[in-house]
Amino acid sequence: MQDFRQSFSHAAQLIADLDPTLIEIVLLSLKVSLTATLLACVIGMPLGALLATRRFFGKWLVSVVLNTLMGMPPVVLGLLFYMVLSASGPLGWLQLLYTPGAMIIVQTFLVLPIVTALTKQIIEDAWSEYQPLLQSLRVGKWGSAQTLLWDMRTSLLTVALAGFARAISEVGAVIVVGGNINHLTRVMTTAIALETSKGELALALALGMILLLIALTVNALVFSTRQRVTV
Repeated sequence: MQDFRQSFSHAAQLIADLDPTLIEIVLLSLKVSLTATLLACVIGMPLGALLATRRFFGKWLVSVVLNTLMGMPPVVLGLLFYMVLSASGPLGWLQLLYTPGAMIIVQTFLVLPIVTALTKQIIEDAWSEYQPLLQSLRVGKWGSAQTLLWDMRTSLLTVALAGFARAISEVGAVIVVGGNINHLTRVMTTAIALETSKGELALALALGMILLLIALTVNALVFSTRQRVTV
């Protein structure tokens, strides 16, 4: 019990002292996850809006694939990108394996199906209401998608926050393509796993506290955004 208390005390001290190692890991985590979320939103939101406002053969299949990809095990995705980015892979010449760039790529593809599928659902609901008006104004499909994306921006903010929460909590995929290299690719989740396996609980607990605080902040933002939407 004494060791447990000491670990918590030391963890709190690391946070209070703004320990350089702790700050480095947190900043890299935020950089990777925020960049991946931004890329996923830039690609996934317009794609989701177009899927919602267009009719085409096989649309149901696209929806099934999207929903399936939302549940893809992250470690499997990490393995696929490891093969693609390794020296013998098709993109090995980029030399991205075991770099933050590889982690951003794998997190982007991890978050992309979530952002696309949720955006598609939100825009479909809005499209069913606004379709007669937009068609009467002779607004094209892409113009309709843009209009609905703007009108639903508050709801789509919750999609972005959900994507970020998924990215920041990821460990399996990033450890496969990032390697958990100290001062280079070590993020909060991989550092927690490593420090716990070493029995160094103070840093792991400090990172865990910060990760929980980030999760709490994201959930609070999602809740407040939904409240404003429903009012």
